[in-house]
Amino acid sequence: MGRRIGIIAGSGEFPFLVLEEARKQGYSPVVAGIHGEAEDSLRGKAGIFEWIDVGGLEHLLSFFRDNDVKEAVFAGKIDPRSIYRKEKFDETSLGVLARLQERSPEAVIKALIDFMAEEGVQVLDPSVFIASFYCEPGLLTETKLSPAVEEDVAFGWRIAKNIADLDVGQTVIVKNKTVVAVEGIEGTDEAIKRGGRLAGEGTIVVKVSRTSQDPRMDLPAVGLKTVESLIQSRSRALCFEAQKIPFFQKKEAVSLADGNKISIVAKKA
Repeated sequence: MGRRIGIIAGSGEFPFLVLEEARKQGYSPVVAGIHGEAEDSLRGKAGIFEWIDVGGLEHLLSFFRDNDVKEAVFAGKIDPRSIYRKEKFDETSLGVLARLQERSPEAVIKALIDFMAEEGVQVLDPSVFIASFYCEPGLLTETKLSPAVEEDVAFGWRIAKNIADLDVGQTVIVKNKTVVAVEGIEGTDEAIKRGGRLAGEGTIVVKVSRTSQDPRMDLPAVGLKTVESLIQSRSRALCFEAQKIPFFQKKEAVSLADGNKISIVAKKA
Protein backbone atom coordinates (compact mmCIF):
# COMPACT_ATOMS: atom_id res chain seq x y z
CA MET A 1 0.00 0.00 0.00
CA GLY A 2 1.42 3.39 -1.03
CA ARG A 3 1.23 6.71 0.72
CA ARG A 4 -2.35 7.86 1.19
CA ILE A 5 -3.67 10.80 -0.86
CA GLY A 6 -7.14 12.23 -0.36
CA ILE A 7 -9.11 13.29 -3.42
CA ILE A 8 -11.96 15.74 -2.84
CA ALA A 9 -13.96 15.00 -5.97
CA GLY A 10 -16.27 17.40 -7.75
CA SER A 11 -17.83 17.08 -11.19
CA GLY A 12 -16.30 16.18 -14.52
CA GLU A 13 -13.43 14.03 -15.72
CA PHE A 14 -10.81 15.65 -13.48
CA PRO A 15 -11.28 13.31 -10.44
CA PHE A 16 -10.98 10.18 -12.60
CA LEU A 17 -7.75 11.43 -14.15
CA VAL A 18 -6.22 12.34 -10.79
CA LEU A 19 -7.26 8.96 -9.35
CA GLU A 20 -5.62 7.07 -12.22
CA GLU A 21 -2.41 9.10 -12.18
CA ALA A 22 -2.10 8.99 -8.37
CA ARG A 23 -2.15 5.19 -8.53
CA LYS A 24 0.51 5.22 -11.27
CA GLN A 25 2.69 7.33 -9.00
CA GLY A 26 2.36 4.84 -6.16
CA TYR A 27 -0.27 6.59 -4.05
CA SER A 28 -3.20 4.89 -2.38
CA PRO A 29 -6.18 7.20 -3.11
CA VAL A 30 -8.95 7.88 -0.61
CA VAL A 31 -11.85 9.59 -2.38
CA ALA A 32 -14.42 11.94 -0.86
CA GLY A 33 -17.15 12.45 -3.46
CA ILE A 34 -19.14 15.67 -3.13
CA HIS A 35 -22.88 14.93 -3.19
CA GLY A 36 -24.53 16.38 -6.28
CA GLU A 37 -21.18 17.01 -8.00
CA ALA A 38 -19.07 13.84 -8.31
CA GLU A 39 -20.27 11.15 -10.70
CA ASP A 40 -21.74 7.95 -9.23
CA SER A 41 -19.33 5.82 -11.29
CA LEU A 42 -16.38 7.27 -9.37
CA ARG A 43 -17.34 5.15 -6.38
CA GLY A 44 -16.62 1.95 -8.28
CA LYS A 45 -13.20 3.22 -9.35
CA ALA A 46 -12.00 4.14 -5.86
CA GLY A 47 -10.83 1.56 -3.31
CA ILE A 48 -11.88 3.77 -0.40
CA PHE A 49 -14.82 6.12 -1.05
CA GLU A 50 -17.37 8.13 0.90
CA TRP A 51 -20.04 10.64 -0.06
CA ILE A 52 -19.67 14.03 1.64
CA ASP A 53 -22.10 16.96 1.60
CA VAL A 54 -20.65 20.16 0.18
CA GLY A 55 -20.81 21.76 3.64
CA GLY A 56 -19.77 18.63 5.55
CA LEU A 57 -16.30 19.76 6.55
CA GLU A 58 -16.23 17.84 9.83
CA HIS A 59 -17.41 14.69 8.05
CA LEU A 60 -14.65 15.16 5.47
CA LEU A 61 -11.95 15.61 8.11
CA SER A 62 -13.19 12.61 10.10
CA PHE A 63 -13.17 10.46 6.96
CA PHE A 64 -9.60 11.48 6.19
CA ARG A 65 -8.46 10.98 9.79
CA ASP A 66 -10.00 7.50 9.89
CA ASN A 67 -8.07 6.60 6.74
CA ASP A 68 -4.74 8.18 7.75
CA VAL A 69 -4.91 10.89 5.07
CA LYS A 70 -2.54 13.79 5.69
CA GLU A 71 -2.39 15.13 2.11
CA ALA A 72 -5.26 15.85 -0.27
CA VAL A 73 -6.14 17.54 -3.55
CA PHE A 74 -9.27 19.17 -4.90
CA ALA A 75 -10.25 17.66 -8.26
CA GLY A 76 -13.27 18.67 -10.28
CA LYS A 77 -15.74 21.51 -10.23
CA ILE A 78 -17.85 22.35 -7.20
CA ASP A 79 -20.71 24.72 -7.95
CA PRO A 80 -19.79 27.96 -6.12
CA ARG A 81 -23.49 28.68 -5.64
CA SER A 82 -23.42 25.99 -2.95
CA ILE A 83 -22.10 28.54 -0.44
CA TYR A 84 -25.66 29.90 -0.32
CA ARG A 85 -27.14 26.51 0.64
CA LYS A 86 -26.34 26.79 4.31
CA GLU A 87 -28.89 24.18 5.32
CA LYS A 88 -26.29 21.58 4.31
CA PHE A 89 -23.44 23.21 6.25
CA ASP A 90 -22.27 21.69 9.53
CA GLU A 91 -21.11 23.80 12.48
CA THR A 92 -17.46 23.49 11.47
CA SER A 93 -18.13 24.81 7.97
CA LEU A 94 -20.26 27.66 9.29
CA GLY A 95 -17.48 28.55 11.70
CA VAL A 96 -14.97 28.79 8.84
CA LEU A 97 -17.36 30.99 6.83
CA ALA A 98 -17.90 33.24 9.85
CA ARG A 99 -14.20 34.14 9.80
CA LEU A 100 -14.39 35.63 6.32
CA GLN A 101 -14.72 39.30 5.48
CA GLU A 102 -15.65 38.41 1.89
CA ARG A 103 -17.17 35.26 0.44
CA SER A 104 -15.90 35.00 -3.11
CA PRO A 105 -15.37 31.38 -4.20
CA GLU A 106 -11.60 31.89 -4.00
CA ALA A 107 -11.79 33.32 -0.47
CA VAL A 108 -14.01 30.47 0.73
CA ILE A 109 -11.77 27.73 -0.71
CA LYS A 110 -8.64 29.44 0.67
CA ALA A 111 -10.23 29.50 4.13
CA LEU A 112 -11.09 25.79 3.85
CA ILE A 113 -7.54 24.96 2.80
CA ASP A 114 -6.09 26.90 5.72
CA PHE A 115 -8.47 25.25 8.19
CA MET A 116 -7.71 21.77 6.86
CA ALA A 117 -3.99 22.47 7.31
CA GLU A 118 -4.68 23.45 10.93
CA GLU A 119 -6.43 20.11 11.33
CA GLY A 120 -3.52 18.13 9.89
CA VAL A 121 -4.50 17.74 6.21
CA GLN A 122 -2.33 19.63 3.72
CA VAL A 123 -4.01 20.46 0.41
CA LEU A 124 -1.55 20.00 -2.46
CA ASP A 125 -1.24 21.37 -5.99
CA PRO A 126 -2.93 18.75 -8.24
CA SER A 127 -0.79 19.74 -11.24
CA VAL A 128 1.66 16.92 -10.50
CA PHE A 129 -1.11 14.47 -11.42
CA ILE A 130 -2.26 16.19 -14.63
CA ALA A 131 0.97 17.52 -16.18
CA SER A 132 0.27 15.80 -19.51
CA PHE A 133 -2.96 17.78 -20.00
CA TYR A 134 -1.27 21.19 -20.24
CA CYS A 135 -0.80 22.50 -23.78
CA GLU A 136 1.99 24.37 -25.51
CA PRO A 137 1.00 27.58 -27.31
CA GLY A 138 -0.50 27.16 -30.76
CA LEU A 139 -3.52 26.21 -32.83
CA LEU A 140 -4.95 22.83 -31.78
CA THR A 141 -7.60 22.42 -34.47
CA GLU A 142 -7.38 22.18 -38.23
CA THR A 143 -9.96 24.95 -38.31
CA LYS A 144 -7.95 28.16 -38.43
CA LEU A 145 -8.72 31.55 -36.95
CA SER A 146 -9.80 34.24 -39.39
CA PRO A 147 -8.19 37.69 -39.02
CA ALA A 148 -11.42 38.98 -37.45
CA VAL A 149 -11.44 36.16 -34.90
CA GLU A 150 -7.78 36.81 -34.08
CA GLU A 151 -8.67 40.42 -33.34
CA ASP A 152 -11.50 39.34 -31.05
CA VAL A 153 -9.17 36.91 -29.28
CA ALA A 154 -6.62 39.66 -28.62
CA PHE A 155 -9.37 41.98 -27.39
CA GLY A 156 -10.94 39.32 -25.17
CA TRP A 157 -7.59 38.24 -23.72
CA ARG A 158 -6.87 41.67 -22.28
CA ILE A 159 -10.35 41.93 -20.76
CA ALA A 160 -10.28 38.37 -19.37
CA LYS A 161 -6.94 38.89 -17.64
CA ASN A 162 -8.18 42.02 -15.89
CA ILE A 163 -11.46 40.42 -14.81
CA ALA A 164 -9.73 37.27 -13.58
CA ASP A 165 -7.43 39.28 -11.35
CA LEU A 166 -10.48 41.04 -9.87
CA ASP A 167 -11.78 37.54 -8.93
CA VAL A 168 -14.96 38.12 -10.96
CA GLY A 169 -14.55 35.22 -13.38
CA GLN A 170 -11.93 33.74 -15.70
CA THR A 171 -13.89 33.61 -18.94
CA VAL A 172 -15.23 36.30 -21.22
CA ILE A 173 -17.37 35.96 -24.33
CA VAL A 174 -16.83 38.57 -27.02
CA LYS A 175 -18.12 39.40 -30.48
CA ASN A 176 -16.93 42.13 -32.81
CA LYS A 177 -14.66 43.55 -30.08
CA THR A 178 -17.58 43.82 -27.67
CA VAL A 179 -17.85 41.94 -24.37
CA VAL A 180 -21.23 40.19 -24.44
CA ALA A 181 -20.88 38.05 -21.31
CA VAL A 182 -18.56 37.63 -18.34
CA GLU A 183 -18.35 34.44 -16.33
CA GLY A 184 -19.98 34.83 -12.95
CA ILE A 185 -20.86 32.37 -10.26
CA GLU A 186 -22.66 30.13 -12.77
CA GLY A 187 -19.40 28.84 -14.28
CA THR A 188 -17.80 28.73 -17.73
CA ASP A 189 -20.28 26.53 -19.61
CA GLU A 190 -23.32 28.51 -18.56
CA ALA A 191 -21.55 31.79 -19.33
CA ILE A 192 -20.77 30.53 -22.85
CA LYS A 193 -24.42 29.63 -23.41
CA ARG A 194 -25.57 32.98 -22.04
CA GLY A 195 -23.22 34.75 -24.45
CA GLY A 196 -24.76 32.83 -27.32
CA ARG A 197 -28.28 33.74 -26.25
CA LEU A 198 -27.36 37.41 -26.01
CA ALA A 199 -25.26 37.83 -29.15
CA GLY A 200 -26.24 34.97 -31.42
CA GLU A 201 -23.78 32.90 -33.43
CA GLY A 202 -20.15 33.83 -33.94
CA THR A 203 -19.05 34.55 -30.35
CA ILE A 204 -15.45 34.04 -29.22
CA VAL A 205 -14.64 32.52 -25.82
CA VAL A 206 -11.45 33.41 -23.93
CA LYS A 207 -10.48 31.63 -20.69
CA VAL A 208 -7.41 32.57 -18.65
CA SER A 209 -5.79 31.99 -15.28
CA ARG A 210 -5.32 34.63 -12.64
CA THR A 211 -1.90 36.29 -12.51
CA SER A 212 -1.48 34.87 -9.01
CA GLN A 213 -3.45 31.67 -9.57
CA ASP A 214 -3.22 29.20 -6.69
CA PRO A 215 -3.56 25.84 -8.48
CA ARG A 216 -4.71 24.15 -5.26
CA MET A 217 -8.11 25.80 -5.60
CA ASP A 218 -10.57 26.26 -8.41
CA LEU A 219 -8.04 25.27 -11.08
CA PRO A 220 -9.51 26.49 -14.39
CA ALA A 221 -9.83 23.84 -17.10
CA VAL A 222 -11.36 23.23 -20.52
CA GLY A 223 -12.49 20.02 -22.15
CA LEU A 224 -15.14 18.15 -24.08
CA LYS A 225 -18.02 19.79 -22.20
CA THR A 226 -16.57 23.20 -23.03
CA VAL A 227 -16.71 22.37 -26.73
CA GLU A 228 -20.26 21.06 -26.38
CA SER A 229 -21.21 24.42 -24.87
CA LEU A 230 -19.49 26.22 -27.77
CA ILE A 231 -21.56 24.20 -30.23
CA GLN A 232 -24.79 24.91 -28.37
CA SER A 233 -24.05 28.66 -28.37
CA ARG A 234 -22.84 28.57 -32.01
CA SER A 235 -19.48 30.03 -31.00
CA ARG A 236 -16.65 30.38 -33.51
CA ALA A 237 -13.54 29.91 -31.37
CA LEU A 238 -12.07 29.09 -27.97
CA CYS A 239 -8.82 30.58 -26.72
CA PHE A 240 -7.34 29.42 -23.40
CA GLU A 241 -4.09 30.04 -21.58
CA ALA A 242 -1.29 27.66 -22.57
CA GLN A 243 0.66 25.86 -19.83
CA LYS A 244 -1.73 27.16 -17.15
CA ILE A 245 -5.12 25.64 -18.00
CA PRO A 246 -5.40 21.85 -18.51
CA PHE A 247 -7.31 20.53 -21.51
CA PHE A 248 -9.16 17.30 -20.66
CA GLN A 249 -10.38 14.82 -23.28
CA LYS A 250 -8.41 16.85 -25.80
CA LYS A 251 -8.51 14.41 -28.72
CA GLU A 252 -12.29 14.04 -28.60
CA ALA A 253 -12.83 17.75 -27.99
CA VAL A 254 -10.61 18.87 -30.87
CA SER A 255 -12.26 16.40 -33.26
CA LEU A 256 -15.71 17.63 -32.24
CA ALA A 257 -14.62 21.26 -32.65
CA ASP A 258 -13.26 20.63 -36.14
CA GLY A 259 -16.48 18.85 -37.09
CA ASN A 260 -18.35 22.02 -36.17
CA LYS A 261 -15.85 24.51 -37.73
CA ILE A 262 -14.74 25.80 -34.33
CA SER A 263 -11.15 26.94 -33.78
CA ILE A 264 -9.27 26.15 -30.55
CA VAL A 265 -6.03 27.94 -29.74
CA ALA A 266 -3.74 27.89 -26.70
CA LYS A 267 -2.17 31.28 -26.07
CA LYS A 268 0.76 32.17 -23.84
CA ALA A 269 0.50 35.19 -21.57
